[in-house]
Amino acid sequence: MAHGARDLAGWLLIPDAVPHHGAVRTDGVWLRAAVLAVLLLIGGIVALTVDVPDVDVVRAWVDGAGAAGWTALVLGLAVVLLLPVPRSAVSVLVGLVTGFGPGLAVAFAGALLSALAAFGLSRVLGRAAATRLAGARFGRVDELMARRGFVAVLFGRLLPMMPFVVLSYGAGLTAIRWAPYTAGTALGLIPSTVVQVGVGASAGAIVAGATPLTVVPVAAAAAVLAVVITGAWRRRRRATA
Repeated sequence: MAHGARDLAGWLLIPDAVPHHGAVRTDGVWLRAAVLAVLLLIGGIVALTVDVPDVDVVRAWVDGAGAAGWTALVLGLAVVLLLPVPRSAVSVLVGLVTGFGPGLAVAFAGALLSALAAFGLSRVLGRAAATRLAGARFGRVDELMARRGFVAVLFGRLLPMMPFVVLSYGAGLTAIRWAPYTAGTALGLIPSTVVQVGVGASAGAIVAGATPLTVVPVAAAAAVLAVVITGAWRRRRRATA
């Protein structure tokens, strides 16, 4: 039992470097990787085929279910964010259903739980296969993530173009420890969650007050900003190439 507990703890930390009675344990590497691939495939199918529930139905159910309903909403959000769906859209929907204050708590807690679950799944099921496939090249990534994982995860969470699930599962394949990953994720999720839930919570007022005089300038400003950011990114990419 002691050996089993030690091995499980080791898999959760860095699974391909767990000593098993004096040797490095590598059994089941490809089986675990296959399980992870199947889970991701099923998640993708579910994300593409399951319909989004009606907002009024969800709001009525949460209001009537009490504390159990809020808990179920957090856990359901965590499960949904394990799938390849945009977190921004989910957070906006949460704000629309629950309002800003409760929505902020639900969206943040659900996203954090999902990020930790995806990290753990990827760590246990995928890391050993990733290190074998990538070989020595993966060592440089491991070294960087072991030394500066907190900063890498923090900036990854702050970048709006970084998909939530990609960073969550991808980090689990590296040597970053749980503490810096959790801290970087928690801090990095705050700004975007506040904005996204705020947009959802104020969607009714925005739609009610939307006129050509307000929508056109905002859309034009957003388009100009997107062009400026894209141009700056391309110039920087050419400069570093």
